[in-house]
Amino acid sequence: MSAVARVALLDLRTVAPYRRQGLLMLFIVTVLLSTRPTVVLPALVLLVAPSVVAYPFNIADKAGLETLYAVLPLRRRAVVYGHYVWALGAFLITGALGTALTLILARAESKPFGAHTLGAVLAVSWGMFAVNVAVQFPLFIRFGYTRVSVLATVLPLALVMMAVIKLNLSVAALADWVPMLWPLGAALIAGSAVVALILDRRTLQIL
Repeated sequence: MSAVARVALLDLRTVAPYRRQGLLMLFIVTVLLSTRPTVVLPALVLLVAPSVVAYPFNIADKAGLETLYAVLPLRRRAVVYGHYVWALGAFLITGALGTALTLILARAESKPFGAHTLGAVLAVSWGMFAVNVAVQFPLFIRFGYTRVSVLATVLPLALVMMAVIKLNLSVAALADWVPMLWPLGAALIAGSAVVALILDRRTLQIL
């Protein structure tokens, strides 16, 4: 197992005791939006997933895990990239659960929900998730969760909501852009990882 994968697995194990909070958030969002199946998955990715992927940073600040990272035989590059791999894994899990719930709710409401619509919703959800992670993670890695938790949560949400309102975006309006959202999101996260590594507070201290 690579060092990056080990860090991602450590993040998963760190978050595991708090899984009930994540599931509770998922349940609440699903219930509130149960009559609007097309909105459930984007809402989960926009509201629940960013909170879950931020847990390792929150716990690291409280439990002093940065000290543990420092003594482990790990390069800082592996630690930073491992956090991003954890985030991608969390998106896959949230996306799978959200897709299942969306299909169940659509069937219960007798609303049409074909493969094309599902693909569009997944792509839009991925784009929003990429914006969240791209903004949050460099801030967390540079300053720590405690110092920027509110800013790192509100800022990406504000960016997404402003884009939706100003551009009058919807799944239908984004139909022509859907194929581009996947590579654009991947490029955004890759660029964010590079920025996070450059801004990493421990790396700067070493330099």
